[in-house]
Amino acid sequence: MTSTTEQFADVAATTLLRFATAGSVDDGKSTLVGRLLHDSKSVLTDQLEAVERVSASRGQDAPDLALLTDGLRAEREQGITIDVAYRYFATARRRFILADTPGHVQYTRNMVTGASTADLAVVLVDARNGVIEQTRRHAAVAALLRVPHVVLAVNKMDLVGYEEQVFAKIAEEFTAYASDLGVPEITAIPISALAGDNVVEPSAHMDWYGGPTVLEHLETVPVSHDLTACPARFPVQYVIRPQTAEHPDYRGYAGQIASGVLRVGEAVTVLPSGRTSVIAGIDALGQSVDIAWAPQSVTVRLADDIDISRGDLIAPSVNPPATTQDVIATVCHVADQPLSVGARVLLKHTTRTVKAIVKEIPSRLTLDDLSQHPNPGQLVANDIGRVVVRTAEPLALDAYADSRRTGSFLLIDPADGTTLAAGMAGESFASQARTTVQADDEGWDF
Repeated sequence: MTSTTEQFADVAATTLLRFATAGSVDDGKSTLVGRLLHDSKSVLTDQLEAVERVSASRGQDAPDLALLTDGLRAEREQGITIDVAYRYFATARRRFILADTPGHVQYTRNMVTGASTADLAVVLVDARNGVIEQTRRHAAVAALLRVPHVVLAVNKMDLVGYEEQVFAKIAEEFTAYASDLGVPEITAIPISALAGDNVVEPSAHMDWYGGPTVLEHLETVPVSHDLTACPARFPVQYVIRPQTAEHPDYRGYAGQIASGVLRVGEAVTVLPSGRTSVIAGIDALGQSVDIAWAPQSVTVRLADDIDISRGDLIAPSVNPPATTQDVIATVCHVADQPLSVGARVLLKHTTRTVKAIVKEIPSRLTLDDLSQHPNPGQLVANDIGRVVVRTAEPLALDAYADSRRTGSFLLIDPADGTTLAAGMAGESFASQARTTVQADDEGWDF
């Protein structure tokens, strides 16, 4: 029989890496992704043939590998990336989920979407241009989203004669900037995506570089899967009460474990009510188990009959999250309509959705130089700013720095369900000031 230690070892060895790419317009980001897929033999024959046909119709001698990711017609016509393109591929050493994100300033929100679940971000820089405003913006977004690993891919080295000094200067400038933002690990790699240098195969033109290729780094970068490191969080999605002759008294709480480990016999607290009980049983895939861990979907049974419904959160009594109605967070505004002080919104956190009011917008972040524009009054599309949101009901919210899953939330337009902003609770990397929250007298004063 497999021991608990062996079970954890198996989970910790899971070789899935989620990573996102970012870069300014014409830095060669889609070409890098195409080269990565092509040279790692992750492209189907019919896909490659389609790219070859389109490339030939344009008079190009070689296949334009950027077409492997730029799937929208507007993207192909303009030669740019507009939407996030997800690609799934695998090597003998690891499986990958790749999010190719746009480079334009007006698509910052798309990068936020792609990088929000990433373990690693690849930031491209054109070796001819060096670190530019958009490079700093992408580094700042990666830092805000707490992406643990960042790769600086200095592309188009073939156009600067594969000069080591050019690469070294760019790497030094970017590393200093990203380190100031708090990015924990930065790896710089000189590449030519068009020629294939240091993407999958080592370059014959840069013998001065002794580091890994892009694929080698992606295959070997450590990804933390220590399931015992984070406290358990179990948002209830559905209450199961069959009330059948076979199961007359069955009451189970179904959902996906957001983090940590649940064990039978463990004392737990149900939030936001604060009521306590003990885990009497865990059902997974039709079988009773003694232990379950993130991201398994399970049904939890408690020893006591407690009023629990969708949106409640079950957590260990020894380390439950704090509940609050005053959410202080950094948000990226993703809707075309502005988000203003006083706006009535819905806040969706895990499986819980509550009414809320935007009480204050203390600052808007200028990603170019990380300065704070105080009291902007509103946020527009692609803006990133600090907000104070008052909710109608308490939320069991972790800090985003501690848990990207239970520290994140969405602000939603209650009128039509449009997603307005993606939020990250707690401190951002930049300083912010909180002013006194004024009372609201229009009926939604919580």
